[in-house]
Amino acid sequence: MAIVTIDEERLKTLLKSALGEALEEHRDLVREIVEESLEEIVLSRSIKQGLDTLPVSRDEVFAILEGGR
Repeated sequence: MAIVTIDEERLKTLLKSALGEALEEHRDLVREIVEESLEEIVLSRSIKQGLDTLPVSRDEVFAILEGGR
């Protein structure tokens, strides 16, 4: 079994290059991951904010959504 030696800078350059190529080739997947992550963050913040506020009735919510507040 052969032993290969590579210096740290060369390895770092190769890894950056490989990662860059992978991201470029799978741009749609990266975009989907970022979008889903942002949606999860917004949803969790909304839930937390909702837990810290007073409850409102269903009618009040629909009145606001319909612009009749």
